[in-house]
Parts: sequence; structure tokens; C-alpha cells
Amino acid sequence: MWSPSYSVLPARGLGAAVVLALTAGLATTAPAAAHADTQPAPAAKPYMGWSSWSMQSSKYPGLNPDGDYSYLTEANVLKQTDALAAKLKKYGYTYVNIDAGWWRDKTWKPEFDQYARQTPDSVRFPHGMKAVADHIHAKGLKAGIYLPVGLEKEAYGDGKVPIWHADGCTTADIVHGDLRTTNGWDSAYKLDFAKPCTQKYVDSQAQALADWGYDFLKLDGVGPGSFKSGDNYDNVADVAAWQKAIAATGRPVHLEISWSLDIGHAADWKKYSGGWRVDTDVECYCNTLVSWENSVDDRFDDTPGWTRHAGPGGWNDLDSLDVGNGAMDGLTKAERQTYATLWAVAKSPLYTGDDLTKLDNYGLSLLTNKEVIAVDQGDTPPARPVTPSDPQQVWAAKNPDGSFTVALFNLADSPAAVTADWSSLGFTGKAGVRDLWNHENLGTYKNKITEALPAHGSRLFTVSPHGGALHTTGYEAESAGNILSGNASVADCSACSGGKKVGNLYLGGKLRFDNVVVDKPGTYLIKVAYVSGDARPVNMSANSGGATRHKFPSTGDWGSVETVSVPVTLKAGANTLTFDSGSDYAPDIDRIDVPASPRL
Repeated sequence: MWSPSYSVLPARGLGAAVVLALTAGLATTAPAAAHADTQPAPAAKPYMGWSSWSMQSSKYPGLNPDGDYSYLTEANVLKQTDALAAKLKKYGYTYVNIDAGWWRDKTWKPEFDQYARQTPDSVRFPHGMKAVADHIHAKGLKAGIYLPVGLEKEAYGDGKVPIWHADGCTTADIVHGDLRTTNGWDSAYKLDFAKPCTQKYVDSQAQALADWGYDFLKLDGVGPGSFKSGDNYDNVADVAAWQKAIAATGRPVHLEISWSLDIGHAADWKKYSGGWRVDTDVECYCNTLVSWENSVDDRFDDTPGWTRHAGPGGWNDLDSLDVGNGAMDGLTKAERQTYATLWAVAKSPLYTGDDLTKLDNYGLSLLTNKEVIAVDQGDTPPARPVTPSDPQQVWAAKNPDGSFTVALFNLADSPAAVTADWSSLGFTGKAGVRDLWNHENLGTYKNKITEALPAHGSRLFTVSPHGGALHTTGYEAESAGNILSGNASVADCSACSGGKKVGNLYLGGKLRFDNVVVDKPGTYLIKVAYVSGDARPVNMSANSGGATRHKFPSTGDWGSVETVSVPVTLKAGANTLTFDSGSDYAPDIDRIDVPASPRL
């Protein structure tokens, strides 16, 4: 994405930065309110559309014949616009997002106007950015554009470049005197918002984009995040300035920020933007658009901690959904469906980076499945794992009507069966099951549903309970009757059920629950409430049996509690249940809830 002088940076990092768009929370501003009768509030739902970056960044034969990132041209954007309007618009895909490079020539040399603002390269975009936005709007679609955070080094001009509509202000008056750098590539000087001229520069950029008619801005390289930390890379003030500047234009604009944002600043991203990337680039920077191993599979570990932060006004952005082009995507059919399933249940924005002029039938069926799109776009909450993050996983969310969205995933490299137990959803007995990908009612299932899945395969269901509530017995981790060993200790936890938890389970630390009583022998699906700021493994064993290792998904921070359900074999009567960190760092444990009856 950047000039050859930055070519030492990993290609994945380059793309990741490009993808992070900032969704401005403008619903409460006066200028945006003027459009309320015709425009929905920005980010009321995850946005849907197309982005140029996946094809720009790929080595797939023919995509970039004139050098890296050369795919991005006016002609190609208009072709994709027309294809989006013809094939996907009626399903809700509305944004056409132009990514990095629109102001750079094919050698990556940038172009700026007399006020240090990016201006389109005349070869890539001979008719200019307004003409492109006008064409997009004529198709009933919305136009998106991209900028990196900070003042690009090449725009500095020895500090003498004037700022638009800011008398006496120059580029020297908007950055720190030591010209400290910022963003994920250190390609820009950090803006100094203690100086009054600085907001005026961001205002001038926002006004230029509004004058061209853009409806979406992806602000990239934002930190904390983008693999950088420290004061130089703290761009919270930049994001706030962009929200303010966009509001001042009076044009409703979705602000999306990128890439791999720091979850510790989730409150800031929610306050100032409408969406945030939670991970690095999905693109593989290889001879396809993506690959399973590059980072599609990473999302299963990296998404759960962010789940609680997603909702109307701001969404967790998992990056481009490249499932429509078959061989060019670089995935099996099973992987393409799993990719789309995770994006839908996580309620990520659905924007594809595929060549929309060459969608294959299977890809088109994935991108246009109305029932799956409804999971992403409807009032269902985002799902998270209800089982450990093992090779076979179940993700679920309870819907407002009392049903559940349930996704089964086999992340193993070979076929395997995956079971969703109704007890992990909080009920027992019967439930109706609908297969959303195949538009088929599967009938009534008692206690569970089990599916044989191919390698990297998935299924997606709506489960409608007909049974009763699950009855359980709870056991607190901090109970005086439990045995702690190694480093394990009791700690305060305001979010935990008893106000306490057992933590410091590391390097041999153990927690043993004593006197876990059940009436019948069998395998019980025990619900474990835990706290873990990152995904962590733990070894679980009952009585004198062998331990089974499970990885618990991140809860996002060390003050939030989530649950997973884990199968454990118990004998009739009293049992012991041990959580052993082994040689690793394990999650903190709040409590366990043991069902009245074993798994059937």
C-alpha cells in the first residue's frame, strides 16, 4: 500500500492498515440529523458492500499487471460498481469502497493539493474522485474512500504548506516540533492537537471528501493497535478529530478505523467511530486473495473478546469476505461457507473484495443467502463460543424471540462430528431446527444436534426451544472447601457471581473443586464461568481420570465474565474436578454449574 521506501514492512501489515475504516457516530449531531428523514443513522447495522484492497494486494495472475497495487483504477472501480448494482444491491450491498493508493501513481509516489491534502492520481482516476462518487451514486449506491492517519511525510513541504481556510497556519503548525512519526507504518508525522491549527487541517480533509460526495471513510494505521504502542501511536485524538470534522461538514459519513485495534481502547473506538478492525488483514498477499491458514482461521481466536462491544452504532470488523470467486479466493467450498458463517454470526460488516464481474454460482449463493444475511443485519446479537476454542466449536447467541442462532465449526484439518447440546444454551428437551444455508426445516431434535463436518466445515441453524429450563447446581471457585495449590489464589472480582474468583493459575497452579455431587454416572456438560483477557488453555480432569486440555476464548479483559460448556465424566455421588494450568497460564475461574442429569 505504501511507497517502495516502506517495502521493508510485512505485506500483511500494509493491507491491514488499509482496511480499517472509521465509522463516525454522527447520529446525534445536528448536521446529520438534517438527513434523518432519508438516511439511517450511520452504523445502525453492519455495513455491506465491496472493497478494492483484496484484488489490489493479490499476486493472482492478471490482477495487477502494471505492478503492485496497480489494480486500483477508475475503470476497475466503475466496473465493480456496475456489477455490485446488478448482482448484490438488492440484497443490501451498498458501499463501493476505494482503498489505499488513489492519490499515488503506479510507483507509489503521492500527489497533494496546495493545502497538503491528498489529491487523486490523474492516471489512476483521470476524471477525479467526485466523478467516481457521482457514478456510484447514480447506481443507487454509496461511495467510500480511504486515508491513513496523520500528516503524510511527503505532504509536509518543509513545514511551509498552508492549511485550507486557516489563516496563518502551515504544516509546521499542526505537527510536533520533533517530527515524531505515527501510524502502523510510520509513514506520517503525528498531529499535535494541542495546536489550534491541527483540527483545521482535519476539517479541511473532511470537507474535501464531503465536497466530492463520499459517504464512508476508512482511516487506517490507527493506534493504539496496528502493531504499535506508545504515545506516538496513540491516535484516539485523531479519531475524535475526524468525527468532529465529519459532523461539521453536515454530510452523514460512516467512519471505520483500521487495523487490529487495541481492545483496551474499545470505549474510545465506540465513542468516535462506527466500526473497528479487530484483527490483521485477511488477505494472504500471495497468488490468491486469501488463504485459510494466513488469517481467516485466526478470527476464531481473536473475535470472541470483542463480542460484547458490538452493537448498533459500532461493529467488530473482521475484514473482507472473499468467498465469491472460487479458485481466486484460494479456499475450498467448505472453507468459503465457514468464512461467511463466522462473519454473519459475529455481525461483522459484509464487504467482499472479490471480482464481482466473475462471481461463480456457489460464491453468489453464499453472498446472497437472505437467511444468513438476516443473521448479520437483523436484531440478533453477535454470537460467541459456548464451547472451548477447541478444533470443534459451537458458537451461539440468544435472539429476541427466544430462539438461538447456532453455528457449528470443525476447524480441524480432517472431517469430524460437532455437537451442539441444548444444555449449553440453557434448556433441555426438544427444539426445532432450521438449516439457514439450505433453507430447510430439519424437524425436532431432542437435547442436541450432531453433524458430521468436513475439514474446516460448518453449519448454521436457528434453534427454537420447545423444552424446559436447565436445572443446575452451582459451585463457587473460592469456596473454602476447594483446594488451591501452586500459585493459585482467591481474588476480588466485581463481575463474578460471588464477588470472588480464583486466579494466578499459572506454571503448575491448580484449583480443585471438592464434593461435586451428582445422582447418576455419566458425562455432564459443565458450564464454566471464567475471566481471561486472552485465549488461554487449561487441563481439566475429574477424580483420578486423565486430564483433557481445552482452550477458553478470551473474555476481552480481566474484568468480564463469560461461560463455556465442557463435557466431564462424573461418577454417582461426590466427585473432584481439577483445573490445572500445567506449564501455561490458565484462565481465572469464577464458578461451575453442573446439570442435574448427564448428557444423553
